[in-house]
Amino acid sequence: MPDFMGLMKQAAQLQSKMETLQSELDAIEVEGAAGGGLVTVKLTAKGEMKGIKIDDSLFKPDEKEILEDLLVAAHADARRKADDVMKEKMQGLTGGLPIPPGMKLF
Repeated sequence: MPDFMGLMKQAAQLQSKMETLQSELDAIEVEGAAGGGLVTVKLTAKGEMKGIKIDDSLFKPDEKEILEDLLVAAHADARRKADDVMKEKMQGLTGGLPIPPGMKLF
């Protein structure tokens, strides 16, 4: 029979580590860029948008669609970077144990 108290202790430790990780992910910021840096988007590692920078050269009425596309691309770039940071942190937390696909811990 498995050591129930040992399992409970491990679960409590994991919960504590998860809470610490949540705080870390709120503090880590990544920046995505598009259009050669004309548009940048800053996100936390958890995906919360913190800021957008747009080069003044893009504020032309006939380039509105380009700006919109660049915003989407910069956000996607930042989101990928945020996901990479989260995966790296989770591997450190779980000791590289495989997490089943679709299982969201956040």
